[in-house]
Amino acid sequence: MSDKIKHLTSSSELSDLFKSTTYVAVDFYADWCPPCKAIAPIYEKLAAQHAVEGILAFAKINVDRAQDAATTYGVTAMPTFMFFKEGRHVAVNGQNVIQGADVRSLGAAAEKLGGLAQKRAAEATSS
Repeated sequence: MSDKIKHLTSSSELSDLFKSTTYVAVDFYADWCPPCKAIAPIYEKLAAQHAVEGILAFAKINVDRAQDAATTYGVTAMPTFMFFKEGRHVAVNGQNVIQGADVRSLGAAAEKLGGLAQKRAAEATSS
């Protein structure tokens, strides 16, 4: 398991992450969900490649353990991936939500966020 992924147990923990990180990718999953298990190693690789402390975080929320978070964000299918900028739900590559183990869409979204995070990190070090 990647140490780049933040395992959250409530919507309040997610809110705390929003306060400390510009961009957040969230994987809403369930332990019993085969597609969730299938895409988990890919999500871990994407987190290892693209996470930038304080700028881009990758989080996982187990919907069975954090039902408040699933309800807050209207998660009805697993896995569901959502993306946030400064705590607000945003579309990445024209998609508000990625449902299911859609490797191509998830990879493209992570690439886009990773590029934004690298740009922001470079701006921070040059100023």
